[in-house]
Parts: sequence; C-alpha cells; structure tokens
Amino acid sequence: MTDQTTNPVTVSNSDQKSREAYFTASQGQLIWARFKKQRAAMIAAGVLVVLLLSGLFAPFLSPYNPTVAGKNDEYTNGAPQIPQFCDDAGCSWRPFVYSVERERSMATNFRWVTTINTDERKYISFFVEGWEYKLFGFIPMDTHLFGAPDGFVHLFGTDATGKDIFSRTLHAILTSMQVGTIGVFIAFVLALVIGGISGYYGGWIDSVLQMITDAVRTVPAIPLFMAVAAFMPPELSAESRFFYISMILGLIGWPTLARRVRTHLLTERNQEYVLAAQLCGASSGHVIRRHLLPSFTSYIIVDLVISFPYMVLSETALSFIGLGLKDPVNSLGVMLQNVTSADVLLNYQWYFIPVFFFIALVMAFVFVGDGLRDAADPYSDNNK
Repeated sequence: MTDQTTNPVTVSNSDQKSREAYFTASQGQLIWARFKKQRAAMIAAGVLVVLLLSGLFAPFLSPYNPTVAGKNDEYTNGAPQIPQFCDDAGCSWRPFVYSVERERSMATNFRWVTTINTDERKYISFFVEGWEYKLFGFIPMDTHLFGAPDGFVHLFGTDATGKDIFSRTLHAILTSMQVGTIGVFIAFVLALVIGGISGYYGGWIDSVLQMITDAVRTVPAIPLFMAVAAFMPPELSAESRFFYISMILGLIGWPTLARRVRTHLLTERNQEYVLAAQLCGASSGHVIRRHLLPSFTSYIIVDLVISFPYMVLSETALSFIGLGLKDPVNSLGVMLQNVTSADVLLNYQWYFIPVFFFIALVMAFVFVGDGLRDAADPYSDNNK
C-alpha cells in the first residue's frame, strides 16, 4: 500500500519539473529538444559532423599533396590499396599494403597492367612527416595521420595523372564547404539588410526593393556563369576564380531569405514591444538589429542550413560543366568531371568514390535542414 500511495506523488513531481523546464526553456533549448526526437536528422547530423571535420583537417588526414606536386608517376590509374593485418605469411600488429609492379601488356592492347607483389609488404605508419601545409590556413605543419615511409599507400586509388584520390576527395570537401560558406555569408548579409529595410519601412521603399528582388530572382544562373566565364581571362589564378564563383553564388542566392525576413518584419513591426522601443527614442537600425531580427533567429539559422546544400550543388554543377572551378583546384565538381567517360565506367570504377561523399554531404545537409525546420515550427505534427 505504501508503494501505491507514493508512486503517484513521484510521478506528479517529475511531471511538474518537466513542465517547469519546458516553460522556462529558451527557444534554442526547445528546438534542440524537438530535434533530438528525429532519428534521421540526428544520424544525418553525425554524418555531417564527420564530413565537416574531414574537410577542416583535410591536410592532416591526407597522406600526399593533392596537387601535381604529390602525384605518383609510377602508379597512374591505380586501384585502391586496402590495408590488412594478416596474409599467408602471418599476421602483423601494423597494417600493411602490398607493393605493386606495373607494366604494359600485349593482351590488353599495351595498357598498363598492375601486378600485386604479395612477397613485399609496405607497412603503414601513423603521424608521419610529409609535405608541408598550413592547418586552418595559418598553422604550419608537416605531420600527417598516416603514410608509408618506404613507398606510397593509396586508399582510394589514383587518377590518370597519379594523384591520390583520397587526398583529393578530402580537399574537395574542404573547397566545396568554403565556397558554400562564403556564398551563404554574402547571401545572408544581403538578405538581412534588404529584407529588413523592406519589411520595416514598407511603402515605396518596399516596392523598389521588391522589384530589385524579383529582378535578381529571374536571372538564370547558367547563362550568367557562361557570360562570366567568357569574360574571365584564362590566366586568372585559381584563388581568384574561387573568389569570383563564391561571390556570384552569394549575389544570386539572397532573394528567398530576403522575402522571408521582409514577411516577418511586416507582421512584427506594429507589435507593442517595437512601439515601446520607438517611443524610448531607439533608432530604426537599433529596433531592427536588437528587437526584430532576434525574434526569429532560429528560423534564419534553419534557412541558412537549408540553403547551404544548394550552394554546394551550384558550385558542383558549374564546375562539372566547366564554368566553375578548374584544376589544380580540388572540388567535388572538378572531380566529377573525371567520371563522364565510358573508359572510367568500365575500367576505373574507383573514380566514383568521391561521388558517394558528395551525395552523403548534400543529403546530410538536407536531412539536418528538414529536421531543424520541423523542430523550429511549434505547430509541426512531429512536435506534438
């Protein structure tokens, strides 16, 4: 009888505490609590974190320089080398790969044929010294996670020039993330400024800015980039081309977010807290920056996450058709150019490995964005 009388009290106390935590939680805490309930979004968030860290630490994780300076001339179009611990000769506590010998064969119309020499092991070492780089762009280092001091190890194989596909893939993720970040940042600033002014002031200012917004929305991306590519001088450096592509993606990607900012400000500008701030003598910029925009910060973050994969897709598509980044820059679009020939499809299937990373990156952003959008909407069916 004692247990029966105490259990309802315990349950009611826990319910009361949970309700108090719910009503006292911030908007960010509520969104995170709803987001954690979505299994697909949480798995996608884990995949996204792994890919982001792989891109950020790409120079450290890459055993070789992804440019021409790091190519293996003796192993062009080489198949992936899978590390192992045991073979017919016994087991080892250190992972190893076999050495390879390449020669032209008459049976394959004098194509290169790779012969694996199982009698010669190449042991893989960790935290080895290699080519110099700058981690995060400013920390000089020459240490890499793994490598083969007495030879090469190519986990994803090599391309036609002998460059390591594993190293190129990691740097391609980094490049695509950088292009997307710059493009999203430019679009974010323009959307907040133009959408904020349009929604706060209204009237003829709103009409003029909305005409500009509609004009930008009607600009087709592909013809625009064709025109830009035609005016770009061929001797333009890879860094300059990278900067121009990022700027153009940002300059044509802000109208959608600007319209959402405008719509929110049109409904919020006549609220009592806005009128109180105006009566206290606050300037228009102060009201927009300190009162209106923070009222829907979570929705802006969701829009940024959702727009990020479209920036990456745009860069990849443009580089794939030859209007974006080009060699020696490593991006997902540049690497996808190598999988268009039938010869690659029939003989060098490992060229498609970066494609799976590209799909995983885009899908992770899409699932995380959808999860955040549902979590930020208090009227969503998933949050009931």
